[in-house]
Amino acid sequence: MTRRLAVRKTYKLWVGGAFVRSESGRYDEADGVNFPRASRKDVRDAVAAARGAAAPWAARTPYNRGQILYRAAEALESRADSMRAPRDEVDACVDVLLHYAGWTDKLQPVLGGVNPVAAPFLSFSLPEPTGVVGVVAPDAPALLGLIAELAPTLAAGNVAVAIVSESEPLVGLDLAEVLGVSDVPGGVVNLLSGRRAELATALGAHRDLNAIVDAGADAELSAELDRLAAETIKRVRHGDAATSYDAAVGDALERMEAVTELKTAWHPVGA
Repeated sequence: MTRRLAVRKTYKLWVGGAFVRSESGRYDEADGVNFPRASRKDVRDAVAAARGAAAPWAARTPYNRGQILYRAAEALESRADSMRAPRDEVDACVDVLLHYAGWTDKLQPVLGGVNPVAAPFLSFSLPEPTGVVGVVAPDAPALLGLIAELAPTLAAGNVAVAIVSESEPLVGLDLAEVLGVSDVPGGVVNLLSGRRAELATALGAHRDLNAIVDAGADAELSAELDRLAAETIKRVRHGDAATSYDAAVGDALERMEAVTELKTAWHPVGA
């Protein structure tokens, strides 16, 4: 009997809910496997896909977004053995997704509310998503570091364009297969692999991006992102890579607040 050859896995970018090749045709190698080296054009395509998904995602009820994050946790756990990340790291990622799934319908009562004012007005504030958020994931831990930034971003009603680990990109790209079988709508999460310095600056300079979450631990790049954000009035959050479940959820409210806007309304009452 002829022994069949296994089908070799082809890694692609995850943009707009589809597996796509880099428009440049460039590839890099990790662990003996080729993976796409995304270009600035891929960044623009990912932001466009995210922008198209932003309004429908924000319009979903917080409870529904929580259900979808819960389903993503289920899908990740079901594929735990096929992920390139260590099993304990995958388990921590599942727990992080479940934690933020529970936050979706609690963010409004925690951050919003009626404001006391010394005038005949009713004033109240409501949290709203910032919009399209760029995520610069750390090199390690490749999966947990990515999930720790994505989960609060999605829980707060935002969509994301994420640059996965530069040194361990295959782990981040594996997440695309989980998202593909979960209920996360296309365009809500977009995953790009390649050279961080090239992609992050293109992302930071994009005028249709609303915020940046940077966990890349590169001081020079962080300073450049701050400069680019100042030019285009973006919110920026710099943070350390989450190396455990506790690190990823210990400052959950701060992580979500960094990608949330407060809308305050005034309504006249009385005479």
